[in-house]
Amino acid sequence: METPRSTSREDWQARILRVHVFLQAHLDEEVGIERLARLADASPYHFHRMFRGLVGEPVAAHVRRLRLERAALRLKVRERSLIDLALEAGYESHEAFTRAFIRLFGMSPSAFRDTHAIDGRVSEFSTSESASPGEALTFLPTDSHMTQRTIEIREMPATRVAFLRHTGPYNGVAPTWGKLCAHAGRLGLMGPNVKMFGACHDDPEITPADKLRYDACLVVGPDFEPAGEVGVQELPGGRYGVTVHEGAYEGLAQTYGELFGRCFGSGEHKPGSSACLEFYLNDPSSTAPQDLRTEIWVPLAD
Repeated sequence: METPRSTSREDWQARILRVHVFLQAHLDEEVGIERLARLADASPYHFHRMFRGLVGEPVAAHVRRLRLERAALRLKVRERSLIDLALEAGYESHEAFTRAFIRLFGMSPSAFRDTHAIDGRVSEFSTSESASPGEALTFLPTDSHMTQRTIEIREMPATRVAFLRHTGPYNGVAPTWGKLCAHAGRLGLMGPNVKMFGACHDDPEITPADKLRYDACLVVGPDFEPAGEVGVQELPGGRYGVTVHEGAYEGLAQTYGELFGRCFGSGEHKPGSSACLEFYLNDPSSTAPQDLRTEIWVPLAD
């Protein structure tokens, strides 16, 4: 039942944000509308209406799209067979999966794989042994236009963060960071040891620009409480492939492409299901674009 507390737009955004975080962690589960409504502290009727109004699509369509986009990413890295992807996305047959995939992407899964698969020729390990956490690997590109880039395999523990979500093109995240920093400043959290980074949930080659999800994140302790648009989530720990992008943020897409190719092109690793992370090593407000340095962390499956 609806509670008597505020039902402003900001309040509803906070409630829907809790649902988003839950669905991210339970994408493979069949979760009923009643459970999600309880999580949003609302009746199923009001929850369904507000979710559609704020997100732009009904809950079932939202979950279906996320599953199909995940399948498209796995087609890019040739990680699963088509029937496995169909079952994983919640379809009982290859035919039903193919029809849904065509409706969303305008081509069949096999055609998508043929046209979007990452290049498996891009690199070789500089060592014949598998990487252990913290070990640096130099990848030697086979194509002359690609630069030699060092990639490390690192472990990240589960991390509790305060976050503010941006939905839309990745190049529009600056106002979101401004809001998060202002909120953290009011709480006295912007000290010299503050740890902040971006979490990118979607591949812009797959997800429409207006639906890309980006979280501006600030590491917080167990006592921090969400407030308004600022939510709290625990990012799962695990292994990541890590490299450094040097230069303007507009070039991040190329570095992501190289990193994905070198991590997953040979089949040595498989992509994990959590977000890609971006650690900004210097301040864009006081650093020339060509001197910016950004660590990119791509999750690896266990």
